[in-house]
Amino acid sequence: MIRPIMQDPIFLAQKSRPATAEDLPVIQDLKDTLFAHREGCVGMAANMIGKQIRIIIVDDRGTPLILVNPRIMAKSGEYEAEEGCLSLAGKRKAIRYEKIKVAYENEKLQPKSRTFTGWTAQIIQHEMDHCEGILI
Repeated sequence: MIRPIMQDPIFLAQKSRPATAEDLPVIQDLKDTLFAHREGCVGMAANMIGKQIRIIIVDDRGTPLILVNPRIMAKSGEYEAEEGCLSLAGKRKAIRYEKIKVAYENEKLQPKSRTFTGWTAQIIQHEMDHCEGILI
């Protein structure tokens, strides 16, 4: 189901709790909502649709990638980026890394690990900031 985009900065500034099996139905809502906003959105965190859980979705070169309970394990290549967000008006500067290694769970809560670079890495970092209550 397509969900409304949360724009309350007080809500968005709260840390998300770890996701559990009971939270997995949110994944379909994230997919539907990202697809509905594909013209101006390349990733979403669950708190952007009103759910304070650690699930993010990223448009990985045209394929939706779901990361449940993601954690950055390694990072390199620091740079400054300017980013916008569907939840908040305007653009803001953020420190990002060109290359990140992320441990996460897939849609079946199976543990995974993958290295991301470039644009996809930047999107993941932005969405993970949402999980930490960092407003971008």
